Amino acid sequence: MSHRTFGRFGARTRIVTATLGATALVLAGCSQDSSSDSDADKGDAAASGESYNIGISQLVQHPALDAATAGFKEAFEDAGVEVNWTEQNANGEQATALTIAQQFAGQKLDAVLAVATPAAQAMVQNVTDSPVFFTAVTDPVEAQLVDSMDAPGGNITGTSDETPIKDQFDLISELVPDATKVGIVYASGEINSQIQVDNAKEEADGRGWTVETQTVTSVNEIPQAIEALGDVDVFYVPTDNMVVSGIASLVQAAEQKGIPVIGAEAGAVEGGAAATIGIDYHKLGYQTGEMALRVLRDGEDTADMPVETASEFSYVINEKAIENQGLTVPQAILDQAEKV
Repeated sequence: MSHRTFGRFGARTRIVTATLGATALVLAGCSQDSSSDSDADKGDAAASGESYNIGISQLVQHPALDAATAGFKEAFEDAGVEVNWTEQNANGEQATALTIAQQFAGQKLDAVLAVATPAAQAMVQNVTDSPVFFTAVTDPVEAQLVDSMDAPGGNITGTSDETPIKDQFDLISELVPDATKVGIVYASGEINSQIQVDNAKEEADGRGWTVETQTVTSVNEIPQAIEALGDVDVFYVPTDNMVVSGIASLVQAAEQKGIPVIGAEAGAVEGGAAATIGIDYHKLGYQTGEMALRVLRDGEDTADMPVETASEFSYVINEKAIENQGLTVPQAILDQAEKV
């Protein structure tokens, strides 16, 4: 089997706004899977001698990011390409994400996938000799990963999970008709979350609504943040990695106050939010995998490969949560929605 060799990419110095913290000395709790695909899946690739070593750094384990990673891998499986995967999970720790990136930089990898903004920021600082792909990143320009959406300009490109905020606020209007005050809890260290909060405030202003916010630095602070928000009409959960990983505690605290919860993506709904119209993260990861294949197999250049966004959105509802939160869902949405 052969491995594609890439020349040195032009390294660019970037000032990353998220604080990555001190480098962790030991990757405590990180998982690694260096196993290759099954023989049944990789027969064609083995016959052609096509094989790659690919590293995956995922910021934290929760349904949306897990689905993105699975979709990325499935794109290679469907293409009949043999891959030796090296997977690491930072367990939500930015310092650990940095350590993973430093380790990947020292390995002979044909490509790297970074799942979520802090993981991608760590990679762009350290990995310069291999193409880097990101997914589940809200605004890669603001995160200083790429020069522009149309022309990334370096060895990194990928897919954005920017949410359809207007559609999601329309959904709030349909499910909570009297809502005018929206509460949002988000992680203070996640730039993608701040961008979504700013977008939510802009959308709310246009509707004559208000947005109340509280930030957290750990999952354990979520119940207190819910309490501190006071009387809001609905909670909106952005694609915040920390908050979605602790969605159960947010939903429990909200339901105790009799306040419904609307999510920005399906993972939050699986965790107990009532509904969303949002991105299918498995499809987004698959889309990223197709981009990686175009670079690895077809020789396309990441510097000239535009960042892609989700091409479709879908309704997802949690029937138990809808009942618990006292909501009524219009039949038109029920007819379209995936139920979890």
